[in-house]
Amino acid sequence: MKILTVEDDLVARKILVQALHRLGYETTEAADGEEALRIIDQEPVRVIVSDWLMPGIDGLELCRRIRSRVNSEYTYFILLSSREADPTNQREAIEAGVDDFLTKPLDLQELWMRLRVSERILKFTTQVRQLEAFLPICSYCKKVRDDQNYWQQIEAYINERTGSEFSHSICPDCYQRVIIPELDKLRASMPAPKPKAERSS
Repeated sequence: MKILTVEDDLVARKILVQALHRLGYETTEAADGEEALRIIDQEPVRVIVSDWLMPGIDGLELCRRIRSRVNSEYTYFILLSSREADPTNQREAIEAGVDDFLTKPLDLQELWMRLRVSERILKFTTQVRQLEAFLPICSYCKKVRDDQNYWQQIEAYINERTGSEFSHSICPDCYQRVIIPELDKLRASMPAPKPKAERSS
């Protein structure tokens, strides 16, 4: 997974990049928010680790602009700051669309934990996006076709990707349209009951 690092301080950016490389991640570097947006236009990334305070487009404004983009995959945004992580700062970051908030100096173990969480979140958002996208579905049996060109019941398709379980019932429309006529046919096909013979007194 490639991570975009956005930091105007060259020394701090190199330290961050080195830390990410030690954790096994590829990186792309930007010196400010404007450069980060140009990079994203050319090469979309799924994780951004950005400084908060930068000239021009700061970390919060960068996050807001990324969140305002439509029809793009979800980007996990980690904000770095030398500010103390008090409730006011955290609320401001969350309202801007920030996913996570880390304070400087950077703790390698803490960064690793946040990145592992980001991988899980992005995996789930990808699954949800796939479910929201157009699914080929059979007009007759209602099976759906997966990305391996395999047809399967829609319940199994969703269960594999989300873990959701299904219980089955009948909606009122189908009850009136399908079940009632079937019951009527069943009753009509049953032999009429024989009349009971009267006993003679």
